[in-house]
Amino acid sequence: MASKHGRQAKEQAITNLLKCTRLSREEISLLIDRFSDLCQKEEGKLHRLEFRDELNRFFNITDDILMDRVFRAFDKKSSGTLKMEDYVQGIGKFLNGTTEDHVQLCFDAYDLNNDNYISREEMFQLLKSCLVKAPTEEDPDELVKELVEIVMKKMDKDHDGRVSLPDFRAAVEEEKLMLEALGKCLPDEKCKLTFQEMLRLSGGRYSSANSVSISQQRDKEARRNQRGQHQKAMVI
Repeated sequence: MASKHGRQAKEQAITNLLKCTRLSREEISLLIDRFSDLCQKEEGKLHRLEFRDELNRFFNITDDILMDRVFRAFDKKSSGTLKMEDYVQGIGKFLNGTTEDHVQLCFDAYDLNNDNYISREEMFQLLKSCLVKAPTEEDPDELVKELVEIVMKKMDKDHDGRVSLPDFRAAVEEEKLMLEALGKCLPDEKCKLTFQEMLRLSGGRYSSANSVSISQQRDKEARRNQRGQHQKAMVI
């Protein structure tokens, strides 16, 4: 009976998530299974460190501040853990969200104090955290301050000294690169494809070997392609 109840609950969850994501039924089912396996500390709740590992390994989001901020953007109720719906909806936005989804997610990540604005101080903290540290004779803080002024000039459309969501949206509409001007908090296309391939190959089940097996498979495919191209060249 418990198994039947579990299947019914999952089907209901899939039906609900189909209404609020752009994911397929199969993708939602696989993500629900993956979420269950990721919750190692507490059943039905994904903790911050578990989620950070997912961001790092599969989505190439590595900055400590931004990993925590993406977690906060997923955690809409500020509960401190992610429920299954939070995880599936958030990953859905990663994989095939609209431009508006991405604008909202990045803005929420950059709004460090959750006051609905991005300030100069927040820009400074984000840029200082994500910039590559390189030896230079110049004061690194001064370089970051210069970058802050450049970004603020592009984003602050109403010239009030801070960036609102409408300001941020308008800046992204003018230049899409502004979306992640303050640090990487979205996966690139390669990461999306890798994650989707991992889901398909693993059936949604979590394994520390997932990413390794995918890498090995791609290496094999690349070697096969190289051999095929070499053989074709020999024939020609």
